Order: sequence, then C-alpha cells, then structure tokens
Amino acid sequence: MKAEEDCLEISDTQAAQDLASPANFLPTITLPTAQLQTISPGALAYLGDAVYELYIRSQYLLPPKRLQSYHQRVVAQVRAESQAHHLRSLVSLLTGEELEILRRGRNAASSRSKRVNPEIYQQATSLEALMGYLYLTNPQRLAYLLAQLKLDPTLEE
Repeated sequence: MKAEEDCLEISDTQAAQDLASPANFLPTITLPTAQLQTISPGALAYLGDAVYELYIRSQYLLPPKRLQSYHQRVVAQVRAESQAHHLRSLVSLLTGEELEILRRGRNAASSRSKRVNPEIYQQATSLEALMGYLYLTNPQRLAYLLAQLKLDPTLEE
C-alpha cells in the first residue's frame, strides 16, 4: 500500500517532464547506414510527422482534460503554420548535417495543401523530415531539440 501511495504523490509536472523525453515514449530503432540512406525525405517526413505529433500529444496529456480539449490543443500545434514557426526557432541550433536534412525535406514537399502557403508547407515538411531522421539516428538529439520548442502557453492551461 505504501508503494502505491508513493506513486500517487508524483506531481503532474514530474509526470509531464517524464513524458517529454522521446526516449520515454518511443521505441528506438537502429538502422544500418546503408539502409538509412535508402529512405526518401518524404518517408522521413512521414515518420517524423508521427514522432512530432506523439510528442505534442504527450505535452498536453497532463493535467487531465476532456478529449475535445486535448484534440484542440494538439491540432493547434501540429498545423503546418505552427511547425514552420517551431522550425524557425530551432534553425540556429542545428548542425550542418541537420540543415541538409531540412533542405532535402523541403525539396520533397509537394505543394498539395490548398489551405497553406507552399513555403509554410515546405518548412513544416522539412521539420517532419528532421524529426524522422533524428528518431532513426539520434534520439537524444531529437529529445534535446523537442525540449527547445516553445509550445503556445495559452494552450497549456
């Protein structure tokens, strides 16, 4: 019974911090370099989209809310405009290799979205490609960059 009580004393803040690290919520996958080089930027963006959304979802999980509230908060952060904003905030922290992944991801973006300016869509896709790439190659770096994101405080209430 005492162990259960100790578990219940963990604050929402600590639980949210524990969820914040991709190492705590994502399985790691190790690919040989030769295989990694065969993955297209579009495929990296596809994977990165899922990684990014899972991270964002984990950030708004606590304190508990209604499902509609979770959904609204997450959608606001995973929109192309928000992703482009987050990318711009991270650019100064990126290595040359990461900037090259961004370039490849940007060039892979096809302008299919009628709702969003093509440049914004390209930036969002390049962020997703970087997230996918780092998920496969350097989860610690991914965790560091995700931790640098400034999520909209009005959505964190």
